[in-house]
Amino acid sequence: MSHVVTGTVFGTLLNFRGELEALGDKVNEPPYKAPPKAPVLYIKPANTWSADGADIPVPANVPQVEVGATIAMVMKAPGEVAGYVLMNDLSVPHASLFRPPVKYKCLDGFLGVGGTLLAAGEAVDPSKFVVEVRVNGQLKQTVAFGNLVRDPARLLADVSEFMTLGPGDALMLGCDVGRPLARVGDRIEISAPGMGRLSNTLVAEAA
Repeated sequence: MSHVVTGTVFGTLLNFRGELEALGDKVNEPPYKAPPKAPVLYIKPANTWSADGADIPVPANVPQVEVGATIAMVMKAPGEVAGYVLMNDLSVPHASLFRPPVKYKCLDGFLGVGGTLLAAGEAVDPSKFVVEVRVNGQLKQTVAFGNLVRDPARLLADVSEFMTLGPGDALMLGCDVGRPLARVGDRIEISAPGMGRLSNTLVAEAA
């Protein structure tokens, strides 16, 4: 489906400072009793991928979805980043803190994948990345990646301590608080300088 991402896509939870601040003391409650000490990851398998311009089906029992605008590192080799790409990590709104259930995150088509890779290099500073999210043409969210708990280099280093990311794998940097909600009929557009625009329309799932 994607000429940019050919391997496995991993999402990252709680990598924006605002996310942790919004949770407050909840991170200290059972069963975890403390904020996570290592990156919290989940997989968006290939059945969830949708190309730029594709319609994304929404089941009849899902009245609205949460837009997860983010940027992913795409790997060239273990420990080496080829570049960065826009992603829309859709999910059904839910209250799970650290481990989002598969049934909320891994529905068919629930990951928009951009088609433009911004090549990594010395002139590219991920802390300067800013993503804009529009729903039906209206600006709904601006995500500044200078607010990450772990910047991309640190995130990759920490993840590489317990798993290897191979060529074509992608690691999302995380989704900030204030994620917009959208419903069937809405057109979602995510854009960032150098990465173009990722556009998808939510449609009713076929009966």
